Amino acid sequence: MALAPHRPRKRFGQNFLVDPAVVQRIVRAIEPRAADVTIEVGPGRGVLTRALLEHVRHLQVIEIDRDLAASLREAYACERLQVHVGDALEFDFASAGPSVRVVGNLPYNISSPLLFRLLACADAIADIHVMLQREVVERMIARPASAAYGRLTVMLGYRFEIERLFRVPAGAFRPQPKVESAFARLRPWRTLPAPARDEALFARVVAAAFGQRRKTLRNALASIADAAQLREAGIDPQVRGETLSVADFVRLANALHETIGPRTARLEPGSRRAEM
Repeated sequence: MALAPHRPRKRFGQNFLVDPAVVQRIVRAIEPRAADVTIEVGPGRGVLTRALLEHVRHLQVIEIDRDLAASLREAYACERLQVHVGDALEFDFASAGPSVRVVGNLPYNISSPLLFRLLACADAIADIHVMLQREVVERMIARPASAAYGRLTVMLGYRFEIERLFRVPAGAFRPQPKVESAFARLRPWRTLPAPARDEALFARVVAAAFGQRRKTLRNALASIADAAQLREAGIDPQVRGETLSVADFVRLANALHETIGPRTARLEPGSRRAEM
């Protein structure tokens, strides 16, 4: 059933996927199964929603636009679709179950904060398949010492194995965005390649290292560690944070843990204005 006409709203970053070939490519990448606990973020006009309902018995969607949410409820008036009206940045993904599959065409204006939100729920997530601005995906998979490498790369790379699956041209959306998109898959590591003894301290070190990218670690981490502590951890105080791998940051945080002491907090989701 077609949804009622809707004018895209800029404040919600609405660019609706309309290319059926791209939708089918997404579904093939996800490989949805009937019993999956699946949550779609930003269903919009329901193009992907409809395709997913052909495979899963029950689907939850999160839509901030009340008009679109009402249209989805009317178009798919069945117990198999549960519509949550609200902001995905405030949604408790862990409440849906122990093995949640998250999919969606993420609004570009909240993509990084939402990824940090999902990071905070990683223990409850089976995998994530999302459409993002191509530059964001490039940051997610960037290598150390590259321009795209940053806090987002390190924090997501700590928890997830990340793949860029394919690019999507602007013409696949209405209205057309001014940028290219890319579709990515994130799967939580079954065993963390480099586990941090104190994840809150690890997150603090990473945030400080990238707070001012041009600073050396000696200056960027001055409130956390001195040059001697960095050297003891095998880190050159004169390098910048962008040169360190995820494992390097974990090694540094673990070394500092012995002197700073344990912290009780877990990884915290980023705010809308967080430095990414």
